[in-house]
Amino acid sequence: MARVVIPKVTAYGNSFSKVVSDTIGDHEAPGEIDVDSLNRTRLSDQVEFSEIEEQIRDYVLASLGHPVVRVELVDHQLKVCIDEALTELEYHAPHLTRQMAMINLTANVGVYELPQNIIRNITYVTYKKNLLALQAQAGTLEFDFLLSFFQGGGNFLEGFGIGDYYLLQASMETTRRVLGQDGAFEVLDGRFLQLHPTPVTNDTAIIEFRGLNSETLSPKLRNWVQRYATACAKEILGQVRGKFNSVPGPGGGTQLNGTALMQQAMQEKEQLRQQLVNEIEEPPMFTTG
Repeated sequence: MARVVIPKVTAYGNSFSKVVSDTIGDHEAPGEIDVDSLNRTRLSDQVEFSEIEEQIRDYVLASLGHPVVRVELVDHQLKVCIDEALTELEYHAPHLTRQMAMINLTANVGVYELPQNIIRNITYVTYKKNLLALQAQAGTLEFDFLLSFFQGGGNFLEGFGIGDYYLLQASMETTRRVLGQDGAFEVLDGRFLQLHPTPVTNDTAIIEFRGLNSETLSPKLRNWVQRYATACAKEILGQVRGKFNSVPGPGGGTQLNGTALMQQAMQEKEQLRQQLVNEIEEPPMFTTG
């Protein structure tokens, strides 16, 4: 097996963590959202709510009429609703949950073990590059264009501006990535980061990943989670009450609203998803020809 290293962070650290040491595996995630435990609760487990989960639970119960009206839901069912809401937010709002980390790379080592909260949510990895610096050697097309642009040479048409120059650089960057040896990455076994090509010297890598932080969650998004969890709770409650159309009692009994609750819940969940897609989610990438 290839040599595996648990990397150390640079002075820039990890935007998502509370610093414990310079080893990235020792960093503690901030806030009360335990992403590692989402959607893993068992019915036999003793349910414990974090602070943000208690806030969401209380909102759900109040929205359903508690304590004036009895709500036939147990803590495990409420936890399922909260997990689904947080998972949905994390999936649809990548740019609002974006985090950054910088790690030190070791010469001749291409495989690095990263914490689960990072490795499962990686969106991009790149080697350190100096901003506004051009990696062009003498004799290359990039080098000739650079000299011609800043020396006022005749290789550019009249009106060729800095915007055109950066479009040219972007095109060259794409070409180098396709045909050249610029760094690439892949995730192995859900644990390891594999870099291609293997760094030949000690270097630095920038990791972009996603991670919900309840301490920086805006009031609007916090309310979105509360409303989505409420819709999930309505769906479960509708299934519970839908077992019977009515409950026998004096005066003809009581009519239950199970079917209406389920229909209302499905509509609300779809509306909330569309709200994320239309207002928050990043648009899909596309090209025109």
